[in-house]
Amino acid sequence: MDREHIPSEHVPSQHTPTQHPPTFDELVAEGASVPTEGWDFSWFEGRATEARPSWRYAESLAGRLGAATAVLDIQTGGGEGLDFALGRAASAPALLAATEGWPPNVAKATALLGPRGVVVVAAPEDAPLPFADGAFDLVVSRHPVTPHWAEIARVLQPGGTYFAQHVGPASVFELVEYFLGPQPEEVRRGRDPERERADAEAAGLEVVDWRAERMRVEFHDIAAVVRFLRKVVWMVPGFTVKAYEPRLRALHQLIQAEGAFVAHSTRHLFFRGPEAHLPVSPLAPGSPPAPVSPPAP
Repeated sequence: MDREHIPSEHVPSQHTPTQHPPTFDELVAEGASVPTEGWDFSWFEGRATEARPSWRYAESLAGRLGAATAVLDIQTGGGEGLDFALGRAASAPALLAATEGWPPNVAKATALLGPRGVVVVAAPEDAPLPFADGAFDLVVSRHPVTPHWAEIARVLQPGGTYFAQHVGPASVFELVEYFLGPQPEEVRRGRDPERERADAEAAGLEVVDWRAERMRVEFHDIAAVVRFLRKVVWMVPGFTVKAYEPRLRALHQLIQAEGAFVAHSTRHLFFRGPEAHLPVSPLAPGSPPAPVSPPAP
């Protein structure tokens, strides 16, 4: 599970007493019609919530950008995260680049980040990074589909840093398994941070720090579920309203009865660099999260 992300504060839907609550069909039609490009999740405001990790990745990134000279953002999505951080950085690095593999996101990221001096490069997620060895002193990524550790190590300068927030194992699996049924253990552990740490070290990146947390997610209407599954397509592969209409209808009734469908997301923060010799200080999964307000990515 990868780059899912939704606003953190629920605001109840605004209906006057004379307005009838939206029907199942109306909500599903709305969720099925909203565009899905980019990684701006502000549409979910008042419909779904997700607590944020306590380390506040985007704000931490803003602090690091001011001290860097050449920065690469891998799998930038629509560029929203890097744009947020650049808007709060004390100064901008001299060289800024980003990669993205999905064409609609490439266009969106180019329009958003171009005015900030960021060169956005269309690059498939599984392809080698199209940059020279040692080109960057800071490589960052927020929710990469797959971290290619050898390529990350290659483009980092000696002493450079990889600073990233990854999605953890079994993230939002309450929703996944509602539609797909129980998943095999190897699937549930597919984003294990200890395994990623070992893979990174095998590529020559020594861990400086890593932290993991588990956060509460709530879906307050079925439109939010539909759009979420259309947007984060790897959660329920092949999802369509028609294929899952009976389960959607049952979930709509559950949300109406209980007020929300509750799941939990998992995240881990990596701070890695070649030839680093600082102590490792992991925080165990389950560290207390700190909700943050939108639009902070």
